[in-house]
Amino acid sequence: MILRRPVRLMVLAGACLLPLLTWAQSTPADYLREFDTDGDGRVSEAEYVAHLSEGFHRLDSNGDGVLEADELPGGHGKPITLKQFQDNLRRQFHKLDRNHDGYLDARELTQPPQ
Repeated sequence: MILRRPVRLMVLAGACLLPLLTWAQSTPADYLREFDTDGDGRVSEAEYVAHLSEGFHRLDSNGDGVLEADELPGGHGKPITLKQFQDNLRRQFHKLDRNHDGYLDARELTQPPQ
């Protein structure tokens, strides 16, 4: 099965996010604190990308900044670079930032992108 690039990126993002989705067992405020490294009560694009890139790094077993087919969920697909993955995260961030203030609050962070 060949996935189109946006679909493949979403599948990969989901696989990287799965271990991080602890908010299902906690409050939105608790989930926000996992991302909010500077403690200002909101999540910047940089904090969002850094936190969710942890999943990419866990999958990148050889540490070369590229997820090859054998490192991808299901063991197949085209390679994806860290830059491509992070560019996708930035697009997701801006979809989540519904009030367009450049930050995510707990409500925005826990809602699915549109």
